[in-house]
Amino acid sequence: MFYPAKMEPDGKGWMVSFPDIPEALTSGKSEKQALEMAKNALMTALDFYFDERTEIPEPSRMKRGQVPVELPAGVAAKVLLLNEMVRQKIRPAELARRLGTTAQEINRMTHLTHATKID
Repeated sequence: MFYPAKMEPDGKGWMVSFPDIPEALTSGKSEKQALEMAKNALMTALDFYFDERTEIPEPSRMKRGQVPVELPAGVAAKVLLLNEMVRQKIRPAELARRLGTTAQEINRMTHLTHATKID
């Protein structure tokens, strides 16, 4: 899962924004530093969506001049799971019941910073 990022020189370095996740804004002194900061900004912004349990916008198609910022596989899986839970209006307790597990386990799976094994 790749989110397109727009990188622009800002006079002091590089400004980075995400068209799909407007809350994710950052900058860096060099292009390389700005890209690293962009990964952190994207993860921080996504964390707000998880905390609020709101649907996360899907990445749009890359446009000329944009750079891709990849989500780790585990985070991408959590994004997909959270979005489906929001769309179906399923609470963690209900998903746990359907999967034969505990609500606590589902809460861990839908917490962005909790290390969850993809399997």
